[in-house]
Amino acid sequence: MATLSAYELGPGPVGVHRGLPSSTVSITIPEADSMEIAWLGRPGAPKRFRAVVAGLHLDAAELRQEGGTRGVWLTLSPLGAGALLGVPASALSGQVADLADVAPAMADLPERLAACRSWPQRRALVEDALVAGRARHEKNIGGQELRATLAALSRADRVQEAARLLGCSRRHLSGTVRTALGVTPKEYQRLLRFEAARGGLVAAARAGTGSLAAVAAASGFADQAHLTREWRAMAGCTPTEWLRAEGPAAWGRSAGDRPPASG
Repeated sequence: MATLSAYELGPGPVGVHRGLPSSTVSITIPEADSMEIAWLGRPGAPKRFRAVVAGLHLDAAELRQEGGTRGVWLTLSPLGAGALLGVPASALSGQVADLADVAPAMADLPERLAACRSWPQRRALVEDALVAGRARHEKNIGGQELRATLAALSRADRVQEAARLLGCSRRHLSGTVRTALGVTPKEYQRLLRFEAARGGLVAAARAGTGSLAAVAAASGFADQAHLTREWRAMAGCTPTEWLRAEGPAAWGRSAGDRPPASG
């Protein structure tokens, strides 16, 4: 339902990161100062957040953090968003918001984290906040239908196939997913495929076997050209450009040290 890790945007007083499309709701809490976020390809000036919540999104954002480049990063499944934050994932789809506005009970979490002296303390503090959130919003925990729907979409290559597995109409499936996630079933599958490719790219780069064709095949893309087109459309860069800028060779540490998605 949730993952939690520390992140490091790299050396220097200013850290810049490309927030990639994501099928999860994420929370990013800088250790100090605030974070500036701008959507790539969207009009509008960057906005500042002390702690940011990002919904499912199909495009990329630029995250800029000054005065310290470390922090805490969480990802919540679409089901987890309702259970832990008290809002459905659909309410956050395609946008970013301040944590204090989304979950007022967690408004003081950034300041409390800043007062911690170690990662174990920070982790325990966030875990306690999530447990308290679950207790407050237990009625918002998603039902079995949504769990089964998302599982079917993750297994099936096409939306119609997922509907067949579930024994429902494509229209019913679409309504369920739109209401819960704020994206269409096809868009959700697109996000899953993108995330699979991102993970495959990182694994291949670490192993020194950076074959884009192999990653494309393993991730469900028709071929390498299809993979590259999707990355240009969704990430604003090619897979090779992203790996060069933000892959293992660029930061020399594990992927868990940097937020790999959402802004």
